[in-house]
Amino acid sequence: MERMQPVALKEWAVAIRALAEGTQIVLMRKGGIAEETRDFHLKSPSFWLYPTYEHQKRELLKEEAGAGLDETLAGWSPQQTYADIECFATVEADIEVTSQEQLDRIRSTHIWTDRFAEERLKWKRQKPLHVLVLRVHRLDLPVRIPILDAYSGCTSWIRLEGDFTPGAMKPVLDDEAFKAKAEQIKTFLSV
Repeated sequence: MERMQPVALKEWAVAIRALAEGTQIVLMRKGGIAEETRDFHLKSPSFWLYPTYEHQKRELLKEEAGAGLDETLAGWSPQQTYADIECFATVEADIEVTSQEQLDRIRSTHIWTDRFAEERLKWKRQKPLHVLVLRVHRLDLPVRIPILDAYSGCTSWIRLEGDFTPGAMKPVLDDEAFKAKAEQIKTFLSV
């Protein structure tokens, strides 16, 4: 397998878990507070998913995602010195959402509450919300990397430093299941 560029998108650990299990194939992004442009830009069409823990909020997750949150937090501490990378994603579609009506149509396709989705849409109202449709691959064995100061802060993207050598991985969903979910989301979000 060709060596992949070690760029990573930071995301809630519980959302990465849902992607890794195939229960969702979307992420919603507007940009981090510390982004250079304060807007979300797709820096790479494929990337690793870097788990974050600090800003996960139970009240912004649907009830059924609560157990996943508990599992991601078990054994984690703010003093942790490593992160486990277990998923690689390719963007199949980057759909700009500008209306609450569009957002409401995909509520059944993700783990977040309506409040979470609405807050993402309303933040920086003049900018669209990016709904990323992702084809996710899961590593057979996670890669443990040290947490560096360069990875902290409210930014969406980081470059994984050092010797990042992943092993074998496979798609979370087979081609048919992924295509069906992706087409459903694209249909829901068509204007």
